Amino acid sequence: MSNTKSDNKNATVESNVRPEYDDEIQKIADYVLNYSIDQDSQNSEDAWNTARHCLMDTLGCGLLALRFPECTKHLGPDCTDQITPNGARVPGTSHRLDPIKAAFDIGCIVRWLDYNDTWLAAEWGHPSDNLGGILAVADYISQQNISRNIEPLTMREVLEAMIMAHEIQGVLALDNSFNRVGLDHVFLVKLASTAVVAKLYNLSRERIMAAISQALVDGQALRTYRHAPNAGSRKSWAAGDATSRAVRLVDITRRGEMGIPGALSAKQWGFYDVLFSHTNKDLATKPENERKFSFQREFGSYVMENILFKLSFPAEFHAQTACEAAVILHPRIDDRIDEIEKIVLATHESAIRIISKEGTLANPADRDHCLQYMVAVPLLTGDLMAENYEDDYHEQHHILIDGLRRKMVVEEDADYTKDYHDPSKRSIANAIQIFFKDGTSTDKVVIEYPIGHKRRRAEGIPILEAKFRANLATRFIESRCQEIIELCDNQAKLEQTPVHEFMDLLMIN
Repeated sequence: MSNTKSDNKNATVESNVRPEYDDEIQKIADYVLNYSIDQDSQNSEDAWNTARHCLMDTLGCGLLALRFPECTKHLGPDCTDQITPNGARVPGTSHRLDPIKAAFDIGCIVRWLDYNDTWLAAEWGHPSDNLGGILAVADYISQQNISRNIEPLTMREVLEAMIMAHEIQGVLALDNSFNRVGLDHVFLVKLASTAVVAKLYNLSRERIMAAISQALVDGQALRTYRHAPNAGSRKSWAAGDATSRAVRLVDITRRGEMGIPGALSAKQWGFYDVLFSHTNKDLATKPENERKFSFQREFGSYVMENILFKLSFPAEFHAQTACEAAVILHPRIDDRIDEIEKIVLATHESAIRIISKEGTLANPADRDHCLQYMVAVPLLTGDLMAENYEDDYHEQHHILIDGLRRKMVVEEDADYTKDYHDPSKRSIANAIQIFFKDGTSTDKVVIEYPIGHKRRRAEGIPILEAKFRANLATRFIESRCQEIIELCDNQAKLEQTPVHEFMDLLMIN
């Protein structure tokens, strides 16, 4: 009888024993608080140097995006004529904003053209998106510190935060596929930005964990706006929204808001049960205690060391090698376009799932996530630029472009898919072969690694630096460009530079 009463009671009440913070939350907090980039002396120099190049490339892409009105309409204060003393600056503009809006604006411009670094694994994403929150908060803190006669933050602390944000986002992406349950990868931007921004504010371990828990229960963006038939421009500001939200959640936590210790593991109400495990077919077959994030490796600086740079084309990364192959083929077919019968694109599974599409492409965001469109343009012209996605260009050339798209056959190559997931390779292979009506064909052009891959780093860095110079020149006079370049080329000097002084160089007065 006593057992029956106990069972009845358990059926009508919940245990209210507050848990410790989930292990995963503790793991992230301990990493940002305790890990030293220099503790792995073999790789630390590589990590710091790559972070510097990542900063250059990301800022350059943001400056280039300021040429596009669809991007700049999102920028500036939420309230007209709002004045923010010691406000965080937005590079390439005259805006001084509260750090929450500045994080949105910086995140918006650096991601708008889809032209900077990328991480590809079970989940995809762009860890440099976190720079929106990092740079806005670091600039704000530095200016606040100066006004109070306190030492400002330096750019070394910005680079450290970038390395850590890359690591959090990238390591979680290695084995955990959020896209397979319909969640957008900017969830990882919000999570990583929250952790490193909390560190920049010098919060305690408990406060950092509280902030991370807020990010986990915050509700997460769907991938709807990245896929046919709903692809649209939200994908260009979604990361800005995520990193800005991270800054807001840290601000709430700084004010004393309590955390949610079981944000991940709470039965029925936690992230795992609501958004991850029971709707993930790969996880649904696992025991209940294994339906959680998988960590393929410990946090360190691996992701920054192995990050992929977009150096040749403003194109979704799974198509980079296809675009490179198309440029190689252009002179071989330039005078035979009308003779083409079939174009065979051999690719990997992720590219097929994300960017292979047919039918009418409704807007620039739709076009820059279409494998066939991104191949057709360089086949026709020998290059691919951001302007090639715009409506006016499409209206002038869509007959030729769509004609080639209709002749394309996309096939998965199982070896390309395997090497894409192989930690020792992480290739992003594509191949193109063109067949003509007379029975002849071109050679099959295979590109396994894009020029921004670590295996082609020596070849890629000079291109990255040239890209940075060209992007600076779209916004600043030559003398300012040279001053910025000289600072960014000097690792030690850059690291020692106060953040607010670095941001001074990037402002339009």
